[in-house]
Amino acid sequence: MNVFRYILFYATTTCILLLAIYWFVLVGNDMGYHGLSNTLLEETNHSGHVILPIINNLQSPLSILLLQIVIIIFAARIISWLFRKVGQPVVIGEIIAGILLGPSLLGLHFPEISNFIFPESSLDNLHFVSQIGLVLFMFTVGLELDLRVLKSSAREAIVIGHASAIIPFIAGLFLAGFLYQKFIPSDISFISFALFFSISMSVSAFPVLARIAQERAIHKTKTGTIVMACAASNDLLVWSLLAIIISIIRSGSFMSASFTMVYGIAFLFLMIKIIRPFLQRVGELHPSKENLSKPIVAIFFATLILSAFIAELIGIHALFGAFLAGAIMPENVRFRILFIEKIEDVAIVLLLPLFFVFTGLRTQIGLIDDPAIWKATAIVVLVAITGKLIGTAIIARIFGQNLKDSLVLGTLLNTRGLMVLIILNIGYDLGVFTSEIFTMMVIMALATTLMTSPVLSLINKLFRSSTTHTTDTLRKNSNYNILISFANPEMGKSLLRLAHSLVKKLHDNASVTVMHLALSSEIHQYNAQLYESEAFDEILNESRYLNQKISTLFKSSGDIITEITEIANKGKYDLLLIGIGKSIFEGTLLGKMLGFTTRIINPDRIFNQVMGREPLFGHHHFDPKTEAILSKSNISVGILIDKGLNDIHLVVVPILCDSDLSILKFVQKLIWNTNAQVTFIDPLNVIENNFHLKESITRIEQIAPNHIRIIKESNFTDAFLTKQNLMLISTLSWKKAINKKSEWLKCIPSTLIISG
Repeated sequence: MNVFRYILFYATTTCILLLAIYWFVLVGNDMGYHGLSNTLLEETNHSGHVILPIINNLQSPLSILLLQIVIIIFAARIISWLFRKVGQPVVIGEIIAGILLGPSLLGLHFPEISNFIFPESSLDNLHFVSQIGLVLFMFTVGLELDLRVLKSSAREAIVIGHASAIIPFIAGLFLAGFLYQKFIPSDISFISFALFFSISMSVSAFPVLARIAQERAIHKTKTGTIVMACAASNDLLVWSLLAIIISIIRSGSFMSASFTMVYGIAFLFLMIKIIRPFLQRVGELHPSKENLSKPIVAIFFATLILSAFIAELIGIHALFGAFLAGAIMPENVRFRILFIEKIEDVAIVLLLPLFFVFTGLRTQIGLIDDPAIWKATAIVVLVAITGKLIGTAIIARIFGQNLKDSLVLGTLLNTRGLMVLIILNIGYDLGVFTSEIFTMMVIMALATTLMTSPVLSLINKLFRSSTTHTTDTLRKNSNYNILISFANPEMGKSLLRLAHSLVKKLHDNASVTVMHLALSSEIHQYNAQLYESEAFDEILNESRYLNQKISTLFKSSGDIITEITEIANKGKYDLLLIGIGKSIFEGTLLGKMLGFTTRIINPDRIFNQVMGREPLFGHHHFDPKTEAILSKSNISVGILIDKGLNDIHLVVVPILCDSDLSILKFVQKLIWNTNAQVTFIDPLNVIENNFHLKESITRIEQIAPNHIRIIKESNFTDAFLTKQNLMLISTLSWKKAINKKSEWLKCIPSTLIISG
């Protein structure tokens, strides 16, 4: 009754409101105010004009910008996901998405759609917003720049890092002379073009190479430390040179540029000697998230904006100011991570893809339509690779690195990615680059970044004898090896307790490896060590409490599911333990409306269906990630549904099919290691009718009498199930119970579903 009263009230008030508006329109019309009322009446009287207000609103600058942002984010996420699946950095997918949305594809084949989404008049707004994203991004680059790594290997880092910038810079100067004669109009100064072209060849993509190093577990090695230091050294030199070059180009002469340089030196002195100590003091007084109030946060953001503004004002570009502001922030790791997390979601997920698309709109692959231009492009790519990769490797070899590490250093520092795009766009805005040269350099940036992962894999294959895979160090000469993969610490502790119950009395004849993988897009070289420590703290405490020796494995990855199964398959493990995942649609209205959502819309599932790894319209009994692990694993997989698993004394085992024979070995382990009491439930008389199953259970009873009982009840009572600590069930029996929609599934205790 109360609900009916609410509905009646809102319906009545809504009708009164609509009648009042209609009456005022009519009164306004009678009083001579024809503009609004006549327009409203005319548009509502013509069915063809019903959508006219929507069309008019869609043409407003804000509507166009919002539409562009939505399309760009979706395109960037989808394309970057595809590139991540093939082992490429996310940034490559975002750059490709930008090019596809530009004149190279969308504008070429669908010009009407391109003009509708990206009209010429809207590009200034898109450019402006993307520049804000770049300012925030360069601030995070400065924050991630850990100058402390330079202290541990300062000499090598400075020499190799600077060489990785200077050698391609010199090579770029020679190549610039060739390109200038053939492709650059006379109204562009040679010195401006040569300097900007050369600095574009010199830069390394510090954030991208750091993530690649983490994904390949290089960052903890001596080579990883050196490459991070070299990249930091390279970044400092390149951005300092860029500031000088910009000041020269903007000033128009070396004499005028000298004043800009003086201003720049004064600016650096101000930031390093005055602002940095002040910020350091503020950071010491407010080191944690809890006492970092909004006024304090405002101080740091004001520093960022003012630094970018001053840098732009004196003529060395706002991006250098943003980079410098990040670099002088307090050195406290937690403080920097906090600011990176505050900015990164907005800067990288929302605003940075706008920059990629804006770059894509400037990139016209169609301009490279002549064999001579393609030849020049190939030369640019070849010189870029030779100067960076080969040049760096030679210098690294001269200064004591072995051949493999030298090649790894050269390959990683050859990664240009996003950073060169930033420089290219600055050059394009300053009128230094033509559209053809701009497109050539974008192709160079893509080529040198795309090649990084394949070349690193090739280097590992060539030097396999001296390389040890991460999982190789975890292999034990033991009888039983368990690998645990956990996403959150609580599930990790439950999985460890379960593993302990399977190997408790085996001691040195068993090993337990606990693994935590994180998406590379969420980990930075600056916070990787802290992230790893926090991920394993509770697990290590639990292992000490259980007196269970464990090995830990932490890694960042672009494809966690593939990484889990590859480590499990290659590491000579006997059992992989994971926690069951959940669908993002589960329990939501959308999930109820789209019952097929997790089967069809999920991108990982689409990929597996296209690759033929699973049927297009099959019935699924687990979440997509769990199904993917099951389908790719060559070893037994245990999937835990955790309902507060602690001690394991009472175990129930439903036997619903003949293949359940495979789980008896786990029953034996539980009885031997935890003295568990096991109840087999056989509602379908499977045990009685299967000789091998019956004999196997009998042998267990002979070894461990009074630990097994068999009941044949068809209905599992709630009271019985709630008393159990653990249910052990095979994947086939689980699927059979799911298909039959068995009522007892609602009352199950913690459950381990075992495959294989």
